[in-house]
Amino acid sequence: MSRLFVNEIKENEPVRETYRILEKVLRTNKQNALYLQFTLNDRTGSVSARLWNVTEQFANEFSDGDFVLCEGRAQRFQGNLQIIANKITKVDPNAVSVEDFTTVSDVDVPALIKRMRDLLQTVSAPELKNLVNAFLTDEVFMERFSRAYAGVRLHHAYPGGLLVHTVSMMELAVTVGSLYGRIVKPDLLLVGAFLHDVGKIYELSEDPVLPVYTDSGQALGHLYLGAELLARKIAEVESTTETTFDPKLATTLKHLVLSHHGSPEFGSVKPPMTCEALALHFIDALDAKLNEFHKYIVEDANVGKTWTNYIPAIERKLMR
Repeated sequence: MSRLFVNEIKENEPVRETYRILEKVLRTNKQNALYLQFTLNDRTGSVSARLWNVTEQFANEFSDGDFVLCEGRAQRFQGNLQIIANKITKVDPNAVSVEDFTTVSDVDVPALIKRMRDLLQTVSAPELKNLVNAFLTDEVFMERFSRAYAGVRLHHAYPGGLLVHTVSMMELAVTVGSLYGRIVKPDLLLVGAFLHDVGKIYELSEDPVLPVYTDSGQALGHLYLGAELLARKIAEVESTTETTFDPKLATTLKHLVLSHHGSPEFGSVKPPMTCEALALHFIDALDAKLNEFHKYIVEDANVGKTWTNYIPAIERKLMR
């Protein structure tokens, strides 16, 4: 029996198919009635959905990452397709075809790992070199880092996406370091690009089909988790070398990790307060936002038209 993939859903047509539920939120409408807002996902993309007149008890039966049979109808709202569900039912994961939910990725992991190592070999500062080697020689870290997603829905949301994002940022960091060498410390910026998202290996689960946020990821976020991992590696370097890691350098590195989202509004513990932190923030935003825009354009249902549908998340349409 053929499957109705997300990218095949058509306006005003019925939907009865198994998807994965994400971003579940219980909300109240103008009449103070509860409804469930959520996202449905398979390997072809995501679509928003709503189920009216639910109870809190019913909503608590579902968790992000669950497979559900959704029955309802697709309609367009503000130019975007959404599903108005009549019923959702939890589905046993063993009854699901994993291939329907596995994001296809053509990431050449060995080539990217080699490029990352080659770039990091250019680091000359001894303490930074020791720190980088502590990560690169950690086989458990490297294995998990190399296959991790960078996100659940937006940029680089596929196996190996974190590696692609990190290496792209490191390439940009090399260029920025070369152009602005009198303003920023190139070694520090390059290492910051390598370290900035290491906490994502703990923020997201290791689910090979589609990772979801772990409890620590939800409660703490990848910036804190990354700074925590960095602190452990600094302690490891101190133990291995039997020397004290420069406290100011340790603070500077942690600041790079904790400030790279730019402002508290977007999750940063602090705004960038060094030239390297400012450069890292803009490098991260450039790579993430370009890939996010590309994803919106590629997955938009307005195929063959100059403009995409209106995208609420970025409050605009995009021009092809």
